[in-house]
Amino acid sequence: MKTITTIRHFVLALVFIAFAASVSAADLPANPPANFKHQYAMVNGVRIHYVIGGKGEPLLLVHGFGQNWYMWNRLLPELSKHFTVIVPDMRGVGESGKTAGGYDKKNMAVDMHELVKKLGFQHINLAGHDIGLMVAYAYAAQFPGDVKKLALMDALLPGIEPVWSQVKAQAWWFGFFAQPHAGELVSGKVGLFFTDFWPVVGFQKNAFTKAETAEFIRAYSVPGATTGAFHWFGYFNQDAKDNVEFAKKKLPMPVLAMGSDHFAGAFLAAHTRLVATDVRESIIKDSGHWVVQENTAQVQKDLLAFFLK
Repeated sequence: MKTITTIRHFVLALVFIAFAASVSAADLPANPPANFKHQYAMVNGVRIHYVIGGKGEPLLLVHGFGQNWYMWNRLLPELSKHFTVIVPDMRGVGESGKTAGGYDKKNMAVDMHELVKKLGFQHINLAGHDIGLMVAYAYAAQFPGDVKKLALMDALLPGIEPVWSQVKAQAWWFGFFAQPHAGELVSGKVGLFFTDFWPVVGFQKNAFTKAETAEFIRAYSVPGATTGAFHWFGYFNQDAKDNVEFAKKKLPMPVLAMGSDHFAGAFLAAHTRLVATDVRESIIKDSGHWVVQENTAQVQKDLLAFFLK
């Protein structure tokens, strides 16, 4: 009888260990390439999670909505041959802090700037996609002397007309995400929501790998993440006011306007020339909004050509 009880306890222990391991693995962020590591920093009153690796001059990559730091994962092996690459989760999502406020892009850019300073860097190359484009612009506008080159990828700037009003009128999700309780409605249904939303602005079918899909859903399933990320949209009115002020002094550094041929490529270069003096254009072929996943090869080629020239 004692032997049976011992065996039963042993089996239960194994089951518990396996269950705990599976839960822990599901809760952990995805792994970056071998030469990168996960790190955390307290900056501007918020805890920021980031991945860092490589060697050379610093390159800061800022993700957008519906994705997190892992959106850049395919590019990291090659980029890290040329740069020290810093890839954060913005405030509100994933392992970064979910603050009650501070989601205007001007302040989120300060998050990024303080992170860069904390890492011992000042002058950086910078790229941002989607909401990350807005944060990257606010970074360059506030700290123009600290940005060598800037890549703005497949989105637009709140308040910069005429494009802003035109796109805002067509993008139903801008209004929905900005509603105070929208994050609560989506919480617990992130997988269902994203697999429905991603194709709305994409072109290539099944552009994300299973690992990417799982990581993006996981990052927005962290408690508070849907509410935090939706705050990015709730602050657009403030962002518009800030950008109108920023635009009074055009960016001096070289800027790459990288738009997909099925979304922002139609307007992004002209839109960017309203706020910057030296703008180059890259049209990503056969791609919708998720340019890094939909045409990885061209995005990598054009980013390297721009930053290494």
